[in-house]
Amino acid sequence: MTPIAPLITSFLRERLSVEQGTSQHTCDTYAYAFQLLFKFASKKLKIEPSNLYLEHIDSQLILSFLEHIESVRGNTSNTRNARLAAIKSFMHFVEYRVPAALEQVRSIRAIPSKKAETKLVSYLYKEELQAIIDAPDPTTRLGIRDRSMLHLCFTAGLRASELVGLRMNDLVLQPQPTILVHGKGRKQRQLPLWKETETALREWLTVRGEATVPELFLNAHGKQMSRRGFQYILRKHVDNAAQKCPSLLDKSISPHVLRHTCAMIILQATHDIRKVSLWLGHSSMQSTEIYLQANPTKKLEVIETICPPELRQGQFRPPGKLIASLKAK
Repeated sequence: MTPIAPLITSFLRERLSVEQGTSQHTCDTYAYAFQLLFKFASKKLKIEPSNLYLEHIDSQLILSFLEHIESVRGNTSNTRNARLAAIKSFMHFVEYRVPAALEQVRSIRAIPSKKAETKLVSYLYKEELQAIIDAPDPTTRLGIRDRSMLHLCFTAGLRASELVGLRMNDLVLQPQPTILVHGKGRKQRQLPLWKETETALREWLTVRGEATVPELFLNAHGKQMSRRGFQYILRKHVDNAAQKCPSLLDKSISPHVLRHTCAMIILQATHDIRKVSLWLGHSSMQSTEIYLQANPTKKLEVIETICPPELRQGQFRPPGKLIASLKAK
């Protein structure tokens, strides 16, 4: 029997963080997936999580776990597939560490992902975005910080982890204002800044003050802003903006919606999906194609270039009142 605790620790701390350079957000997501799995296995097998062995985690247990998170926890198919992806990644790691578990690993990695509904990306209209950016109070230090964060997150199309991970030396204001973004998989991209974004950042730098951390954006205690902290800031300003822009009340807005909004504006302005991919730092064009599905202007080009079939002419004559009354009965 092979204890699973040393394997999962090595997978999260060495394989993901060190060898693969996985972001902290992904590491946390994977760790949470295994937390759920081990709690489920402990309850099902009636043993303590610390006493779990690799051999306990077979394909039948994984299938039961996936069914559990959908039926009991109410998770979507996308979440179910994300949990399965974490387990498969771990099993691929185990394959080379515990050769005796090869058949067990292969049976788990053979579990198919569930077909999920593909929804259109959610993004903001110009007036909605403007209302959110105008929500922070520019006469206070935190308001200046919040406005610069919101403006930069949108104009640069940043992920929340990329935004809060920015450091002071990533920002260059002379001669050309640019920001160096540290993306997924240790990939970097350098983006020019809009004049308005540069102005917002300069205003923040004048009130930022000295800090013991190198990050560009600080929380109220002078430490690095966290992803949760920025999510809270965005949610607070969305609530305030909704008072002037009621359409925001019907939308679920996360930091990623600002990224989607940036992508849609670039696509509408350039009509070039490659530039959207370059700006967002996507590793493949397939990740960017979701914005083509959500952009109605690309479909309008089809309407304008194709002649539809003509409709046969005719005039509808309603039946007499007597016939109509009989049909109603």
